[in-house]
Amino acid sequence: MKLELAKGVRDIPPEEKILKDKIFKIIERTFQLYGFMPLETPTIERYETLAAKFGSGKESDALKETFKLKDQGGRKLGLRFELTTSLARYVANNPALKLPFKRYEFGRVFRDGPIKLGRYREFWQCDADIIGSNSMLADAECIAVADRVFKELSFNFVIKINNRKILNGILTQAGIAQRKEALIAIDKLDKIGEAGVSKELKQKGYPDKQIKEVFQLISSGISLAELKQNLTDPEGKQGLGELLELTGYLKQMKIEFQFDVTLARGQAYYTGTVMEAYLKDSPIISSIAGGGRYDKMIGGFMGNNREIPAVGISFGIEPIMDALKLANQVKEKTEAKLLIIPINTVPRSLEVAQQLRTAGINTDFALGKKGVSKNLEYANVLGIPYVVIIGEDELKKNKVLLKEMASGAEQLLTVEQIIKKLT
Repeated sequence: MKLELAKGVRDIPPEEKILKDKIFKIIERTFQLYGFMPLETPTIERYETLAAKFGSGKESDALKETFKLKDQGGRKLGLRFELTTSLARYVANNPALKLPFKRYEFGRVFRDGPIKLGRYREFWQCDADIIGSNSMLADAECIAVADRVFKELSFNFVIKINNRKILNGILTQAGIAQRKEALIAIDKLDKIGEAGVSKELKQKGYPDKQIKEVFQLISSGISLAELKQNLTDPEGKQGLGELLELTGYLKQMKIEFQFDVTLARGQAYYTGTVMEAYLKDSPIISSIAGGGRYDKMIGGFMGNNREIPAVGISFGIEPIMDALKLANQVKEKTEAKLLIIPINTVPRSLEVAQQLRTAGINTDFALGKKGVSKNLEYANVLGIPYVVIIGEDELKKNKVLLKEMASGAEQLLTVEQIIKKLT
């Protein structure tokens, strides 16, 4: 039998997992700083939930890439392709939730789609969402979370923002009633250029006059001020007003952003603000975070035509990991700070190990009958910064030998002195 991984998935070795956990801690701490609460939802959902028209809908690329399965009762199920739909289902199932409900979640999601650098078929998302507020302050907080996380990671990044209502207004103004296919094409402008988008729109049956009118308002670099002068559609003007309010809050918070009138995002459920973050000057071309406002999804799940305002941001851990690996940030192979090497002193050395661990020092213990040189080599390969050698002579003095691996410096110290030095 040939032992191979399934296509699009991967093992995470210890040095990468250590880095990954640090990223999780940075993101989780940021979520908590902004008042978000944790939630956990299952990876398996009923397929009808994933395919609901008020969720991603049947036109969604994500739905086409859903891993489908059946249980032994013949019920159609699917592996979740995002966390947002599960959140919407949870809120709909718990109508007594106190709003606004600010939740965050870390979880695996799955998409049976194409594979490239930064994109896999099993991957993690870290989401923060605010349910129950239609204020642009909620949108600003989600963007502020992303800004803080990427600054903590020392990334050179850009956050792009837009509003779906602006795009809807532009298309309506150009006489385009069937907007979904047009939005999908426009969202590719930065990848295939104006000629490529025009070609797609023509292939979908849109006349040249409509295409020309669309490009008059989605030309590269068009400003909010220019749109304000030329956009006449009521929905578009409403979206523009929301975006101007949002950008005012972002400026007050000293958060840099880039307005991109072509930004649509792939999910059909977005109703207002859309946002994406990208790395500058990086081979990672996938977005490292994205999100937006989806005011109609949850009410659709509740089945009573209610509109429950909602907005959120989602971080893609895999592209973030790939970016840090390219930046040579994968260094630590263990979280042990110290290795104890006993020389015929195992019982007393075990006591010392427990003392150090009780003091909060991550402590490894040399196992088996390897000599001191082999154990020092082991510590060096794993990057353990300190070694404690405990021999009979040291114990007679009620001390142990502390060796700093980087410099080679050695000191005879008491256990209490080591604890003071390393904590």
